[in-house]
Amino acid sequence: MKRRFSLIALAGLATLAGTAQTGTAAKPPVPPCAASIGVMGGFTGARAAIGQEELNFAKLAVALFNQKNHTKIKLVEGDIQVDPGKATTVAQEFASNSKIVAVVGPDASFAVDSAGPIFTKARIAFVSGSATRVSLTNGQYPTFFRVVPNDGVQGPTDARYMIQQLHAKKVMLVDNQTDYSTGLNSAIASVLQAAGVTVVNGSTTTTQTDFSSLVATIGADVDVVFLPLEVPANAQLFADQLAQQGRHPIIFGGDSVFSPSDFHPEGAYVSSFAPDIHELAADAALVKAYTSRYGNFATPFGPVVYAATDVILRAVQNACKTGKPTRAGVLAAVHKTSIPNSILGGPFSFDSHGEPKNARFYVFRVINGQYRLVTH
Repeated sequence: MKRRFSLIALAGLATLAGTAQTGTAAKPPVPPCAASIGVMGGFTGARAAIGQEELNFAKLAVALFNQKNHTKIKLVEGDIQVDPGKATTVAQEFASNSKIVAVVGPDASFAVDSAGPIFTKARIAFVSGSATRVSLTNGQYPTFFRVVPNDGVQGPTDARYMIQQLHAKKVMLVDNQTDYSTGLNSAIASVLQAAGVTVVNGSTTTTQTDFSSLVATIGADVDVVFLPLEVPANAQLFADQLAQQGRHPIIFGGDSVFSPSDFHPEGAYVSSFAPDIHELAADAALVKAYTSRYGNFATPFGPVVYAATDVILRAVQNACKTGKPTRAGVLAAVHKTSIPNSILGGPFSFDSHGEPKNARFYVFRVINGQYRLVTH
């Protein structure tokens, strides 16, 4: 009996050895790529209509990416409204959460200034869909990226349109004492003045809703009033109060007021950092996926957040190839971003400063309450 048992045992060992040699032993399953990413934006408050589109597009990007790539990437929401203090608080929460390896947003330049020092210290990549102030990529926030062009592109685009298409001779540039509005106005003024256009300035605040005293200073010789205000509804109020006082210059909104539901003076112009993806045949499936879940969308702010989220999702997946994704690994992967067909049209990558290559601004006009593209 002992001899028989030994023979059986030896036979079993031989079988195992043969299995190992032929490479048919079962390999342990590779765990799915898993991580958490944050998303910051004004999801409630004065910009809620825009913020909800941003949040929904971020959710959609994560859901579709996980489904396609069998990843397990979670989205952590951070509502900052239109408040620098809330942006600081959310940034601190995200930086302290070791599970969060990168952040989508913030969606406004002032919020980048609030979050920037925190994310710089934490060495965490953050990719904005709509923060456009030029100085944000001057090196002070080395982990910051954006998927849209900056105001150094927007300013000349809008100014040239005023000169070449609107034949403006005198333009009022209104700011609300934020770096975004003053910086954009400065970029526009330099182009206008170089072309011999007279520039006058007006100033409000971020909380002001009665513009009647400023409106009263606008003379009949002002051809265009430019409104780069962070809250689209306030820009609409400004336009309404102009009409109430019998003043009818051409209204031109900055990218921050692009919201058909909140800003819709008939005949007004609005600049945008992105095309309308409803018009891009390559994005038809994405538009359908969004509308089937959330209904229609009216602004470019949601799609650019989708684009920013897509950048981070791809970076997380690339970081997973060398093991568990880390903040350092994801940051390195973001720098190397290369997307053959971005939802914003054409190939996408970053330059060494975190700016998108070959990006441009567009101009739309309000016609019967709808935004119609007037530049190509």
